[in-house]
Amino acid sequence: MSVRIAVDCMGGDHGLPVTVPAALSFAANEPTASLLLVGRAPQIDAELQRHAARHALVRERVRVIHAEDVVEMHDALSTALRTKKNSSMRLAIEAVKDGAADAVVSAGNTGALMAIARYVLKTQDGIDRPAIAQLIPTRTGGVTTCLDLGANVDCEAEHLLQFAIMGSALVSALLEKERPTVGLLNVGEEVIKGNEVVKRAGELLRSSGLNFHGNVEGDDIFRGTVDVVVCDGFVGNLVLKASEGVAQMIVGFIREEFTRNLLSRLSALLAYPVLQRIRRRGDHRRYNGAALLGLRGVVIKSHGSADEYGYEFALRRAFDAAGHRLLERTAGAMAPLLARAAAPRPLAAVAGIDVAQV
Repeated sequence: MSVRIAVDCMGGDHGLPVTVPAALSFAANEPTASLLLVGRAPQIDAELQRHAARHALVRERVRVIHAEDVVEMHDALSTALRTKKNSSMRLAIEAVKDGAADAVVSAGNTGALMAIARYVLKTQDGIDRPAIAQLIPTRTGGVTTCLDLGANVDCEAEHLLQFAIMGSALVSALLEKERPTVGLLNVGEEVIKGNEVVKRAGELLRSSGLNFHGNVEGDDIFRGTVDVVVCDGFVGNLVLKASEGVAQMIVGFIREEFTRNLLSRLSALLAYPVLQRIRRRGDHRRYNGAALLGLRGVVIKSHGSADEYGYEFALRRAFDAAGHRLLERTAGAMAPLLARAAAPRPLAAVAGIDVAQV
């Protein structure tokens, strides 16, 4: 099955020097992928010339779409939505809406990407708010999918239920797990812990038919206790940024200690193979590519500072999500929720949701 990916070539901290070679490299490694490179055509063509050898291998599967405007990282949402209607970000998203692409990848302004994607693509039936989902490495060598990571700072219990359904569909599609386990991020494992929204969300999840593990704490994310961890965007973003800060601090400690004196440098040479393995296991670039779930199209957000290696992983996320029918799986998982809501009955009464049957 061929998958068409629209690439916002102008987005991110580095733009064309990263997005174009990463896209060409990905296409060369994935023969069933085709690319729509969206941005300022003369600059994209110049970048393609700099990578002529790789471009020659995939020329028939690469098309350039000109976009005059660029959504800058500092642009206000109103500017991105109303003023820059011919931006590379917007045209890439519109390619998905028009059926010219199956997925879109951008490293641009996260708020603008979410706003434009929601405006252009709209949300799926039954989804009140899209959510940002990210893979986080665990100490067991696997990953935990955490959402929401910043799109919704204030949530109701019903939104957390929807996040759980979307996260389960994502893990089922990308990692091919039949019934992913779901945990609700809380200040303790006990049912009585947490604020009223979280306690109410726990009730909804226990009667949802999802493979609900129960409440989990922050350290469970890195233990790999569950496949999906659900929280509101305020908490999720804090967790993500704190985790990144701790990782950077540990790397800094290791670097400082191994360069402290001559003996430390000699020790570093002996420990080099071990350090390289540790670095690979914790390399954040391998987990690049957050999914904007709940939209009528596959949208993947790359980290703004991603290099070529990291950006390729974001493209892989888009390819896998589209190829494994993420949208159809999410819609199928939401169907029981919609059926119960239309009865009409309270959302709390929803039962029988099973992603594995999608």
